[in-house]
Amino acid sequence: MVTRRTARHHTGRGKTAVSKSRDQTRTTPKLIDVPAIPLAAVLSFLKDTRGVLTWSTQDMVDCLKIDQWETKQIIDILRLQGYVKPALDNQDWLTTSAGEDVSGSKMPRYKPDSVNEALSVLEKNIKSVNQDRNAKFHISDADAFGDFLLGRPLVQAADVGVRLAARDGKTEDAIRSKQSIDFLKQLRPKTPRIQLHPYEPWMSVRSHRRLL
Repeated sequence: MVTRRTARHHTGRGKTAVSKSRDQTRTTPKLIDVPAIPLAAVLSFLKDTRGVLTWSTQDMVDCLKIDQWETKQIIDILRLQGYVKPALDNQDWLTTSAGEDVSGSKMPRYKPDSVNEALSVLEKNIKSVNQDRNAKFHISDADAFGDFLLGRPLVQAADVGVRLAARDGKTEDAIRSKQSIDFLKQLRPKTPRIQLHPYEPWMSVRSHRRLL
């Protein structure tokens, strides 16, 4: 899953990367080789940290299912970009307001039971669709992730990655259309506690609840 690549400057869109000036080289570790973890996966972790005072390196390891070396490299990059900073004890980390913004996080306001109930409804909808031979699409993957997995008293809406397959044999790239978007809207329960997204492989790697 993990490869290495040369670090470059990150513009806020695309893969995480870093550039270094001579001054930065004197004051920060060398970040020539960085793990090629999808930026969206890293941002999903930052989103999960909204509402907590601090988080640890091990928290990122457990969420993204990566090793300590990769985690430390990612945190160094996020720190240089201003998305995280050390906590006062210099052991844990804080997500900055810039990190909250770039991750798209919201202040947690839902009870986890209500989010899990909404996911159970979605799970039933998915099962019903897959049993319906007249449905335009078949759902081959559905993974839910977010801070509802962490046992906190209040959480954000759950994110769900959904992979569609057309019953007429078309590939997934060919069905990224208004028709498929409308299908996902109908699939989602009428609740703000769930947000559906096109499926990406990292969603099945990081901590998640499988709905299929």
